Amino acid sequence: MKIQINYRVDYHYETEVGFSPHLFRLFPRVDRYVNVTRVEFSTNADADVQYRRDLFDNEIARCYYPERGTDLKTGLVLDVDLRERNPFHFLLESHALDFPFQYKPNEQAVLSPFLKPQAADAPAALPFWQPKPGATVDTLVGLNEAIHKNIIYERRDEGEARKAAETCAMGVGSCRDFSVLLAEVLRMNGVAARLASGYLCEFGEKEKRAEGSLHAWVEAYLPGGGWLGMDPTNGTLTNHYHITAAVGLTPEDITPVLGSYYNKTRVESKTDATLELIKCDE
Repeated sequence: MKIQINYRVDYHYETEVGFSPHLFRLFPRVDRYVNVTRVEFSTNADADVQYRRDLFDNEIARCYYPERGTDLKTGLVLDVDLRERNPFHFLLESHALDFPFQYKPNEQAVLSPFLKPQAADAPAALPFWQPKPGATVDTLVGLNEAIHKNIIYERRDEGEARKAAETCAMGVGSCRDFSVLLAEVLRMNGVAARLASGYLCEFGEKEKRAEGSLHAWVEAYLPGGGWLGMDPTNGTLTNHYHITAAVGLTPEDITPVLGSYYNKTRVESKTDATLELIKCDE
């Protein structure tokens, strides 16, 4: 299936300001299921745009803006070929079949940063989910579905992700809040987890939360299964319709656009962002 992704984000300030370097994590991570055939990235004409790989091997554009101004404009056009992927098409290693499981020493050495909760009050259990011995895949699918069913979804375009304990207490959150909650519970139960962000474009009959917008989810590492994508906002495992642009340890590591302005006083601003996902063929 071929799709086109058109993304724009424009920042307008009431008076001229200086711009910090801005980092854009918007480029799909290519694999056998996702192939990018066209990339057109644009921003202010005076910008120095540097493409590189970050700490987590995400492709990024780091942009430097030498001139002050009232506007920072960014556009991205992507043509993407998608191949169907079954998220359950894997066999776990014997030591990971049953939950809870232990990683082997070589796995532990690589995964240790993703096993450490980011908050001191990260929960190991939830009011609506308790860890119990059982088949690993069934247990993780059950946790994913429990968060989906028991946390109310809200679209919140601005602001930092809430801590897991806060989202659990409030019972409401955006996709980034759902993801932080799931990742922290997984880590507290000995499962390596990283955050992911990108695009959700299922084009299906069943409406998905956050479909047609920049989205966040979680990847858990299962020996034999690799990094398994879990979307707690929608209560599903991820497939080829979840197009990953960035993975990382914390919400800041996967923020699609990261930057700020400089000025001696606070300046009123306006942000306009649009994302269009177009299915080009069957």
